[in-house]
Amino acid sequence: MHGPSPPYLDCAATTPIDPQVLDTVLRYLGEDYGNAGSRTHEYGNRARSAVEEARYHVAAVAGAQRGDVIFTSGATESNNLAILGLRLDPGHIVTTPVEHHAVLEPVAGLRHRGFEVTYALPEQVPAAIRPDTRLVSVMHVNNETGAISPLSGIADALDGHPAWLHTDAAQGYGKDIDLLRHPRIDLISISGHKIHAPKGVGALISRQRNGQRPPLSPLMYGGGQERGIRPGTLPVHLIAGLGRAAELALQEAAQRNAVCKKFREHLLTGLAPLRPMINAGSGRCVPHILNLSIPGLTAEDVIEAWSGLAAISQGAACTSQAYTCSHVLTALGLDEGRKAGAVRLSWCHMTEMPDLNAMVIRLQSGERLHAG
Repeated sequence: MHGPSPPYLDCAATTPIDPQVLDTVLRYLGEDYGNAGSRTHEYGNRARSAVEEARYHVAAVAGAQRGDVIFTSGATESNNLAILGLRLDPGHIVTTPVEHHAVLEPVAGLRHRGFEVTYALPEQVPAAIRPDTRLVSVMHVNNETGAISPLSGIADALDGHPAWLHTDAAQGYGKDIDLLRHPRIDLISISGHKIHAPKGVGALISRQRNGQRPPLSPLMYGGGQERGIRPGTLPVHLIAGLGRAAELALQEAAQRNAVCKKFREHLLTGLAPLRPMINAGSGRCVPHILNLSIPGLTAEDVIEAWSGLAAISQGAACTSQAYTCSHVLTALGLDEGRKAGAVRLSWCHMTEMPDLNAMVIRLQSGERLHAG
């Protein structure tokens, strides 16, 4: 049997599902289980209505139109569709060295096809744009540090330029809302499990610009679903859950943001005796992600000492099994000791505050739960 779980501070990896979202998922999993592609009976009609309602709510968060939303399995698929599925003439691509691998690897695929790629830090992206630039891909919020990219400035720099602008918004969608509403952002990738919906569902928002959508081609074939761009039977229960989560994120944005800000302040005050060094680079950060290093300690030291007190991760959860220094922190120019000590704490409006005093004592005393 499992003992009591510690407070969960790894919401940048995945969030707990909202009870209201769970109710919606269970309804379309067990009661209204029809196929949205069935057009001859009420089961299919109810499923199709749920999908279209979800499409509306997902679009509304970004100030987009319902028809702009293509449902996917999550931001990784959306990123691949936006980058590899975009029909581009040979030319130049601009991205950043702090992107998630779900962007860096598709971009590397285009580089192998002959595209020239410039890697620039987010604040340097406007200067890297050239007349032959075909695509600019810059993340909304960094998944490791919580740093917010200057997307508005990048979008403004592209005014009148034909290049497509894509953002991986997995960490900021539904949280830092206004930035994604800039009409010059053409493609937005999101994941449901970052906003209290289930894992396995997401979307690519593909906005019209001057009456034209980004020219996307499918990466898979075999059906006409999602405008023929993403074939396959729609997982209605997951899509309905994503729609409900998006609706709640928009309704409760101000309240959730205020709770997360207070949590951050309390956290930093409680951990102050450890003299933590915050790893975020310059600029604005979201209030729910904190990357820090404790002087003289490795990430493994901190994670082991806090075992049973707080569930945290080392860097990005998707790469933490390798225990290698982060490419994000390397790009920020941090020294090796600070990178080796970096841990990520991330939370949401539902997160329980851990025992900060006990966390400080554990590290100050050198106590290790698994010592010996």
